[in-house]
Amino acid sequence: MSSPEPAIEANGLRKRYGDTAALDGFDLVVPAGTVHGLLGPNGAGKTTAVRILSTLLRPDSGTARVAGFDVVRAHQHVRYRIGLVGQHAAVDEVLSGRQNLVMFGRLYHLGTRAAERKADELLNRFRLTDAGNKPVKQYSGGMRRRLDLAVSLVLAPSVLFLDEPTTGLDPRARNEVWDEVRGLAATGTTVLLTTQYLEEADQLADAISVIDEGRVIAEGTPDELKRRIGADRIDVVVHDSVDLGRAADLLAKVAGAETTTDVDRRQVSAPVHDRMAALTELVRAFTDEGLAAEDVALRRPTLDEVFLRLTNHEKERAA
Repeated sequence: MSSPEPAIEANGLRKRYGDTAALDGFDLVVPAGTVHGLLGPNGAGKTTAVRILSTLLRPDSGTARVAGFDVVRAHQHVRYRIGLVGQHAAVDEVLSGRQNLVMFGRLYHLGTRAAERKADELLNRFRLTDAGNKPVKQYSGGMRRRLDLAVSLVLAPSVLFLDEPTTGLDPRARNEVWDEVRGLAATGTTVLLTTQYLEEADQLADAISVIDEGRVIAEGTPDELKRRIGADRIDVVVHDSVDLGRAADLLAKVAGAETTTDVDRRQVSAPVHDRMAALTELVRAFTDEGLAAEDVALRRPTLDEVFLRLTNHEKERAA
């Protein structure tokens, strides 16, 4: 039995702007019905990739298919099957939320009544009914982004591109957008999310591709990427910085690994494999040595650490 066709597939995409290679052999496979995070620093090629996949830009070379159609040869078919939420709001601030939705429905060739029904349905879905008749300029940042999402769903797309959708939002508004993205994924929409917020990808993505200098340098689930840079870690904060040396020696012996020391925070850290056994042994060793610890904590690597490690290693290798 053959596996289902990916919702998004890119092979060897390249795009240059003058002497700058925005994409340099970009590959991507996103299974249908999943949320896929695309992470990378500024200038890594994230937005260029989204613009090509959403048919707004032609690649110099390589191929890509979205929702089963080639983005160059069958771009019209792609456009009727996707939604796009860019970095900046695409709605008219003078019009009300409902008027915006009706307008986009009419632009997508819906009849007047069908466009009005769709507008009311989306206002309800995104909890904007009470504000539906207010001018968008009166909306909060989170409400505007929810309206952007609603506009992108006027044609019920099978694939939705979110290009840094929460940039500039406060934490509460960001959580509102995250809730809506989770709801979309739960209904089977495939979502490609580009973001610079590592927590955002960790919260939402089933899988992540890390892009740097126009190509993917690592991919996997958030947990798989975290495991690439090591196991769980133990952090120990001592009462007095003069004890850092002894604490580091004890932790290195228990963990069987090299430690790192942060003098300013009076902290030593080391990776461990059997987290609970190592923690128990370390507490016993500190007690036997009469060494006072202000705090002892187990933690998993973060996506921030993954991101920094991967992008720094790539630049070291290039050098």
